[in-house]
This record gives sequence, C-alpha cells and structure tokens, in this order.
Amino acid sequence: MEKGRIIFLNGTSSSGKTTLAHALREVLDEPFCYYASDQLADAGFRTIKRRIRHNSASGERGRFFDGFHRSIAAFAQAGNNLIVEHIIEEQSWADQMKELFAGLDVFWIGVHAPIEEVERRERDRGNRQIGEARYHLKTHGFCSYDLDVDTSEPAADLVQNIVAAWNRRRT
Repeated sequence: MEKGRIIFLNGTSSSGKTTLAHALREVLDEPFCYYASDQLADAGFRTIKRRIRHNSASGERGRFFDGFHRSIAAFAQAGNNLIVEHIIEEQSWADQMKELFAGLDVFWIGVHAPIEEVERRERDRGNRQIGEARYHLKTHGFCSYDLDVDTSEPAADLVQNIVAAWNRRRT
C-alpha cells in the first residue's frame, strides 16, 4: 500500500492556517483530507473539563495531543494524503512527530503573519483569547520548514507559491 503524503501547516493561532488549508484543497491536483485537532475538540471528542489536578502535559491535554499526533501518522500510513494544521506548542511535540513521521513524505510549511495582524484577527474573530497568538510565536522555534509563508500577502499568490513548491519537490 502506498503511504499518503502530508502537507503540514504550523503557525500561531489566527495566522491563517485554516484558510490556507481549505484553499490548498481546492487547487491541488490530488485529493487531500483536511485534519486539525480543532475538528476533534469542536466535535466534542475531548473530555469534559473538570477540576482535575493533572490537566498538564501528562494529563488529559497531553494524552489528547499524543493521540492526535499518532493519528496523523496512522492516517498517512493507511494511504491518506493529509493537509494538517497545528500549533506545535512544545519541543517534545516536534520531536515526537519527527519520530512518528519517519518514512513519510511530509512537507513542512511555517505559516506566519506580522504579530499586529494576528492580534487584529484575534480581536475581530471574538472567539479567541487575546494574547494566544503572541504566546504561540514560540512554535516556529521548534520546527524547520520546507517553506515559509506570510498570510498577510494575497491568498491567491500564497496558494500558487505553495503548490509550485509542492510540485517542484515531487519531481
């Protein structure tokens, strides 16, 4: 069975990962599944938050993301092409994914935007915790990328550049 390929979008909250993922799915020549931890959380997958003393990296949250990371590899190993959006919050997550994705074709994209822009997006959306994007800026220190993009640039240009880079690396 042929393994699926992964286009991995990593960036802060409000950086434009979701918009970019959906635009890429529309123009890529081959089918890709969209996959994000928010899909699972929004569907009610995560446990109900209670006053649990151990809701840390080793607690419910840690177990959730451990499973999410493993599921990315499992879907790709089963032959699914994936566009994954994520915020790699810890070096241990980046290390885990490097190990899990060994032998898989992963195209890493750093999704950036000026901090003023992501903070404006946080305020405009109204469903984000203000300051979350600034906190997540550390994510880019945990990864090395095949391509970096700035989502303050025109979306059509970004998508075209990503598709061209994706196609170049596959030839």
